[in-house]
Amino acid sequence: MSHFSILRTVTVLVFLTLGTINTASAWFRLPCTDPLVQERIDPIISPGKIPSQHVHTVHGASNFAANSTFDTLRASKCTSCQVSQDLSNYWFPKLYFRDPKTKMFEAVSNGGELYIRTHRLEILFIYVKGLLIYYQNRGSLDKINGGPGLKAFPPGFRMITGNPVKRTKVYPDGLGTQEELGERAIAWACLRYTTSNADYYGTGSFPHTDCEVRHAAWFHPSLLVSKVVFISPRAGTARQNVDSPDHKSHVAYLSILDNGSCPSTHPVGLMKLFYEITWNIHDFTGRWQESDGWPFVWVNSLSIRKKNFPDLFHPHRLLETQLVIPGTVISKTDGTLIHPGSVLQKAIDNCNNPNDDTINGVISACPYFNLIDPAKAVTCKTNPVVNEPVSGSPMAKLPGCNPIQTGPGDATLYNEANCPI
Repeated sequence: MSHFSILRTVTVLVFLTLGTINTASAWFRLPCTDPLVQERIDPIISPGKIPSQHVHTVHGASNFAANSTFDTLRASKCTSCQVSQDLSNYWFPKLYFRDPKTKMFEAVSNGGELYIRTHRLEILFIYVKGLLIYYQNRGSLDKINGGPGLKAFPPGFRMITGNPVKRTKVYPDGLGTQEELGERAIAWACLRYTTSNADYYGTGSFPHTDCEVRHAAWFHPSLLVSKVVFISPRAGTARQNVDSPDHKSHVAYLSILDNGSCPSTHPVGLMKLFYEITWNIHDFTGRWQESDGWPFVWVNSLSIRKKNFPDLFHPHRLLETQLVIPGTVISKTDGTLIHPGSVLQKAIDNCNNPNDDTINGVISACPYFNLIDPAKAVTCKTNPVVNEPVSGSPMAKLPGCNPIQTGPGDATLYNEANCPI
């Protein structure tokens, strides 16, 4: 049995070059449609607790819950992402706009209903509602680079990347330590095609201007893009180390983040996950000026970008589920058995032909995936269990206890017992 993921995130890729590593490895994009639900639930950090500390936008399997497990997710009836065997959840903190005049909060929608990639003379239209997930064969352990091959995620695998309180970049880019790679793994982008403003890409802070819409209607809007590179190598053997007390020590970053080698302490190569989340901040154009300061805030340990104050590095969670070929008998007893016939493992091993579109990230080119029509995937919903407004009309405060905190110092995470507001 091997797997896709239940994950909580904010997002995407830093393309780097490694001279000794073949960069023509396989990869594929998993598009997700409208969110499954938006609420204060976190099965990894706050298992069983209702509500959790802050609001998440959730995509994926319909059985998302505060106590989600490998087995409950496998029993889901649908998924909002576009591979039917992927009964996983992907989730990340919500972004809000704080009106400089009224001081009220409004939810920012995830954007990008149309995503385009070109291959040869083709134009590939992909329905995406804010979340695009990249699965990438990377690193020295990949077979194409002479290694033993990458492994699919084992059942019960859990992982955290990021830091919910940190908002100041400490290490110089390129230092290469796991701590520095963790800082560089989280970034924001603002691409522009309609104004004289320069494109923005940063790993230490948000931009400070609007992200304008692209010039051509058939491209998706140039929105604020949150980007995250997940940790890849894993410690132990295939049946070991699916978690650690801090949910991250059992995994490590590749040596140059997008590619490279695994530390000797983490000898099991996993597919590198990379997430792209888009936000429609252009919806609020005309309601704020640069002199007001950056008006967009995360719902967890919030910070508003003041002049030179980088924003916090957001936490991202991963809880693995599995992909099983239809008709395969699942003989799972202890939650750690890896089935050699799993869909993800077959995709890793076989969907890496440099002569077809598997080399270009086109998920439909990999025959092991059953793709769902976006019109069907978008109907997959689950009802929130927390009864509170998280979007719609302007709100005087953010859901939960999340007062505005400005940098550069670390944020404080509050709960009901010590809430100052």
